[in-house]
Amino acid sequence: MALPLTVPPKTNHKSFLYSPVHTDLDTLDAHIAFLGIPHGSPYSMEDVNNEQSRAPTAIRQATDRAVRSLERYDFDIGGPLYLGKPIKAVDCGDVPGNMHDFQDHVRRAEQAVRKILKAGALPMILGGDHAIPIPVLRAYEGRGPITLVQIDAHLDWRDDFNGVRDGLSSPIRRASEMEHIKDIFQIGIRAQGSARPEEVAAAKAYGSNIITAYELHDAGMDAILDRIPAGGQYYITIDADGMDPAVMPAVAGPAPGGVTFHQARKLIHGLVNKGRVVGMDIVEITPALDLNRISSITAARLFVNLIGATIAAGYYKV
Repeated sequence: MALPLTVPPKTNHKSFLYSPVHTDLDTLDAHIAFLGIPHGSPYSMEDVNNEQSRAPTAIRQATDRAVRSLERYDFDIGGPLYLGKPIKAVDCGDVPGNMHDFQDHVRRAEQAVRKILKAGALPMILGGDHAIPIPVLRAYEGRGPITLVQIDAHLDWRDDFNGVRDGLSSPIRRASEMEHIKDIFQIGIRAQGSARPEEVAAAKAYGSNIITAYELHDAGMDAILDRIPAGGQYYITIDADGMDPAVMPAVAGPAPGGVTFHQARKLIHGLVNKGRVVGMDIVEITPALDLNRISSITAARLFVNLIGATIAAGYYKV
């Protein structure tokens, strides 16, 4: 039996940021659409249902710490969450996995994002591992050019890993092959990941703008923003391990010296005001490793900042 594109969220907070749940994407009427994509393309049987697949639920459960209630003043955005405007934000639920076909959810994730975009809503994606941006970005076909802005400790430029070409080590390599993706900025790169010298060479040959965490800290986020062309469309992908472990400790591969919350917030607000942010995902949170839910709360607060910035910039016709 065919699975639906999405299913309602699980337990406790039934939605992200108290938003109504709407899983029929053919009748979607929204300005902002939250979508959980728990599963990527696994490298082994152990990865099929890994701990990161629980992150969309964990981020939703952090709602009451990220936003205590909708009417309260939020100093990150200069007013209540939706700034007193009749913004329609909905939770589209999660794309379910299919135990009989590990690529089925990848296809349905792309379809779900295509329907969100067709409805004119801004996708905000709760991952899952970092394979998730691959089907998400495929859904933007014909909507380019898009500048891809990545916060990450790792390059994610492997052509394949264990024979899998659309796994968590390959999203930026796959994105670079998409006609609608133009400039790529990789911010916060540091330490070691799956990249070998040949992947670094391939990224540089493409023309990727690789900005190490140390260059970011020395130059400041304003200087990095100045390097990103103005007037474009921007998709933001945030790997939790790109953030400093002080604010996102719940990751499989922590590395000191990452992007601070202040820097990530400045990047989000800066891109919103430079051009148009057309989507954002946050991936790779591993809830079992979290401390006082701070990783999930940080993720939720980054989404809150994107929401507030886009409303203040007049993105939505209300």
